Amino acid sequence: MKRWVLMGLCLAAIGSVAIGHTSTAWAQDAAAAAAPAAETPAPTFDIPDNETLAYSVDNLLLFLCAVLVIFMQAGFALVESGLNSAKNTVNILFKNTIDFCVGVLLYFFIGYALMYPGGDYAGKYFGYAQPNFAAEVTAEDIHGGFASGALRKLHPQADFLFQAAFCATTATIVSGAVAGRMKFIGYLIYTCIITALVYPISGMWKWGGGWLAEAGFHDFAGSILVHAVGGFAGLAGAMVLGPRLGRYNAEGKSVPWPGHNLAYACLGVFILMIGWYGFNPGSVLAFSGAANTGLVMTVAVNTTLGACAGGLSGMLLSWVMFKKPDLTLALNGILAGLVGVTANADVITNQEALIIGAVAGVLCLLAVVALDKFKIDDPVGAFPVHGVCGVWGGIATGIFGEGKDLMVQIKGTLACTVWAFVTMMIVFLFLKAIGLLRVPPEEEIEGLDMVEHGQMAYGLDPK
Repeated sequence: MKRWVLMGLCLAAIGSVAIGHTSTAWAQDAAAAAAPAAETPAPTFDIPDNETLAYSVDNLLLFLCAVLVIFMQAGFALVESGLNSAKNTVNILFKNTIDFCVGVLLYFFIGYALMYPGGDYAGKYFGYAQPNFAAEVTAEDIHGGFASGALRKLHPQADFLFQAAFCATTATIVSGAVAGRMKFIGYLIYTCIITALVYPISGMWKWGGGWLAEAGFHDFAGSILVHAVGGFAGLAGAMVLGPRLGRYNAEGKSVPWPGHNLAYACLGVFILMIGWYGFNPGSVLAFSGAANTGLVMTVAVNTTLGACAGGLSGMLLSWVMFKKPDLTLALNGILAGLVGVTANADVITNQEALIIGAVAGVLCLLAVVALDKFKIDDPVGAFPVHGVCGVWGGIATGIFGEGKDLMVQIKGTLACTVWAFVTMMIVFLFLKAIGLLRVPPEEEIEGLDMVEHGQMAYGLDPK
């Protein structure tokens, strides 16, 4: 009984407090209603002018495009590891990882200064001037850049990040072409040379204001300067290394060597295609304004159409030639179509993108067959996809690109591919001469994962 009395007293106390607070609140509300309304000051906002807003939009979107291009490293890692033996998975993943680390650092210290010397330091073929990455962009820079249409509206940090991602992409193309038989130390030396010297010098010829730029050569986002350079470097490596053990039998006939994980390969291709929306649309380098936005969207659609047309033509031709549709050839057809439109996505129509992509898919498959005939072992088709279709992209720009000279395109494409092939052939031959190129046969049979790194990708028997 006492317990119930105590509970009743507690509830009564709580109720009185609540009523008191409520009454006070009612009284305050009534007083506020009776009092004259105070004049509330209008809120103030720091609204930037159109130029500052456009500057922010352009640099933030360029940053996002750089991230998409960096994401392509994951796509390359999956494609290359999926199309190779399980016993070499760690080695391939490691190469793609170190390509990015070494490539960005050497491009920061050496490559960017070679590729974009600017001013009095620029020459037709070679120039060097270390840029100031920490330079502040002033209001005068922004206004002057917009007024002149120049790229002074890009912050040096954003521009470097975007360009460095391209450099790393060029290097990692070769990883697939030399998979399964190249020493890791030799690959590191190759990566240093292509990212610090080979790619930046030929890149300067066009994008840095060199002799190809003066001649009117057009390579919008790198069919030649990135993909063909990487593809022909990969061809040099594959030729000097020779084929993998067992790739051709005693009679010289090709032995099929399927990849260990086509799910990885398929996922990797889609990651690469997503990254390409940073690669191509990002190369517009400006996103604000109706004209820029329209161009970005056109480039994005042309990129998509080229990829789809390449994938379809690769599938259909493989079906005709081999009596069954081949997934790997369709996947490489998608990449081939992407490479084909990368040089020209800004100067072609949607219909022309379809044609360029479809032709690229066909050329890629024919190049795969041709390499097999010559017994050049390229495990992932790096040269057919990037080398052959990069060349096609450069030439197609002269055929379809509005206002582009075909002979200039052929001359520029030939110059860049010969530069990459000859310089990297010298590098690979030197590595071979000093014993840093190919692993011994017994190590190749065991697999590079255990021999080179002492690790297995899956914790299982790698064979």
